[in-house]
Amino acid sequence: MPGWKSALGKRIDDTVQEVFPEVRKQVRWNTPFFGKDDGWFLAIYCYRTYVQITFLTGSSLDPMPPKASKVDGVRYLNIHEGDALDTNQLASWVRQALKLPGQEL
Repeated sequence: MPGWKSALGKRIDDTVQEVFPEVRKQVRWNTPFFGKDDGWFLAIYCYRTYVQITFLTGSSLDPMPPKASKVDGVRYLNIHEGDALDTNQLASWVRQALKLPGQEL
């Protein structure tokens, strides 16, 4: 993750790891995925002007992450340079996602 995105990626990773120390991590298609025993719950996509946190069961989270997906159940949070990352909200979403079935890819 180049430039400012690298520090953001580390903050996301640190937050997930803090909430769920046993998290499974894997990089597929240049994309970091975070999972548990029964599947994946989160991914990070790096685009030219923003970073997208993908919640694979996002439509079941409260509140739902703000951006809808064409894929059923998936929701996104896009973060642009200069945007603040609400680590408390991210941690809440991770805790909620851990209670839901993981997704197979």
